Amino acid sequence: MHPDDRPRGEPVLARAARILQSFTPDEPELSVSEIGRRARLHVATASRLIAALIDEGLLTRTAAGKVRIGMRLWELAQRASPTLGLREAAMPFLEDLHAVIGHHVQLGVLDAGEVLFVERLSARDAVVNVTRIAGRLPLHASSAGLVLLAWAPRDLQEQVLAGPLPRFTPATITTPARLRGVLDGIRRQGHVVAEGQIHADATGVAVPVRDGADPASPVVAGLSVIVPNDGRALSLVPALQAAARGITRRLR
Repeated sequence: MHPDDRPRGEPVLARAARILQSFTPDEPELSVSEIGRRARLHVATASRLIAALIDEGLLTRTAAGKVRIGMRLWELAQRASPTLGLREAAMPFLEDLHAVIGHHVQLGVLDAGEVLFVERLSARDAVVNVTRIAGRLPLHASSAGLVLLAWAPRDLQEQVLAGPLPRFTPATITTPARLRGVLDGIRRQGHVVAEGQIHADATGVAVPVRDGADPASPVVAGLSVIVPNDGRALSLVPALQAAARGITRRLR
């Protein structure tokens, strides 16, 4: 099938959305032909739509002739971001936590069955950390993701438990039985320490952020730190919990 042999009547907006979704944090600049391939569009169609998106400022062309996300799209996303209030409420506490702990402090939300990181603070010479702002990780393998999954709707929990559960390191949770046990422990203890789940040298520690003081209030985010995998991460839980309570107060 020709890459542009789509059902007749497919909305132009659907094609434009696939173009915008072609970019990744690791590949922010792409050629027109590569965008067409990723968006499953004929290069002529991709070129025409890219030109229209450039005219609107949603994309921009680099000096090397490649294409990247435009400042106008960034502006619109920041202006109407559904996480803007959460990030503004959290930032003072993220900064305080980062000043005490160093390394990486980050805030993640549940989106489309993954953890989406909406804020991150890092230090020079910090331990390895694969997350980034606007980056995603599987729920079962990240500390923030595990916290979010522990209080996620039951149908999403069952969907994740049904797998697959990709392995990143020998420590990654890859069986439904182990994942159920970890989630039960998170709900009992109110935190998780995930040692070497994504990278053998790093440990993630996470607690839930709720939108109210009631313990039954919905969890709106996972607050986490990424520190060296040296067996001392558990001592950071009280500081994380204090910061999460502060964020909740500001959200109210």
